[in-house]
Amino acid sequence: MTTKEIMDIALNLADLFEMPSDTTISVSGDNIKKVLIGIDMDTPEIMLGKQLGFDLVVSHHPKADGAVIDFHNVMDIQVDKMVEFGVPINKAQKVLQKKKTTVSIGNHVSNYDRASSAAKLLQMPFMNIHMPADLIGERFTQKYLDVKLSGQPKATLQEVVDVLNTLEIYNSAKASPVIRCGASSDYAGKIAVLFAGGTNGGADVYKAYFDAGVGTIVAMHAPEDVIKAVKEQNIGNIIVAGHMPSDSIGLNAIIDAWTENGLEVTKMSGIL
Repeated sequence: MTTKEIMDIALNLADLFEMPSDTTISVSGDNIKKVLIGIDMDTPEIMLGKQLGFDLVVSHHPKADGAVIDFHNVMDIQVDKMVEFGVPINKAQKVLQKKKTTVSIGNHVSNYDRASSAAKLLQMPFMNIHMPADLIGERFTQKYLDVKLSGQPKATLQEVVDVLNTLEIYNSAKASPVIRCGASSDYAGKIAVLFAGGTNGGADVYKAYFDAGVGTIVAMHAPEDVIKAVKEQNIGNIIVAGHMPSDSIGLNAIIDAWTENGLEVTKMSGIL
């Protein structure tokens, strides 16, 4: 298979028609049979892949080229997600802009050529798949919680955590689901699962969800400043599901599809 064919499988699973800016093929290749994939794959992992005889190295998190520099552009999908949960579109755009600008400034000074130049020198096909996996994981987890908690308007945060832990990928993770804002006996209310959209949108984005009627945000991760701000607002809850297991949900779906298409896939670097 070619890198394009492998990428297209991931895009199709996520119902995407083109590669988003955080998902790229840095070094293309063909006749690929053996794939090494991990959540964070940089120069050492590319070298490892070459040494062990793999035909392609895949990272989940963006490590190279435009996927780094243009990463902030994928955050716009968070506007659509906010609108889905009742946030006015003009407000959604404005509350996201602060974090989007911060991400753009930070990535602009990054060494975006580090991993891709190593892959080129090693002649090792290299790509990353970020948004597709996050979308798959987000949709699955949202639907899972919606179904399991249907008809339970007084479900508590602990009950939400318990439902997440009925999934082996969360239950067996070293960093398993945890309540970061709210008490275990607090009512969860309306739940929004926020995995996709590049990175955490920031405290203003969380407040917009809570103002629109969301009671609990289930995120992959939440920075300390966001947790602190939400606690001070005292209007919503945060459950951090866990970064590695949450990323693994979408990645494993993609890996299963690749395997069904004849690829031999080895997981490492955080994929459960």
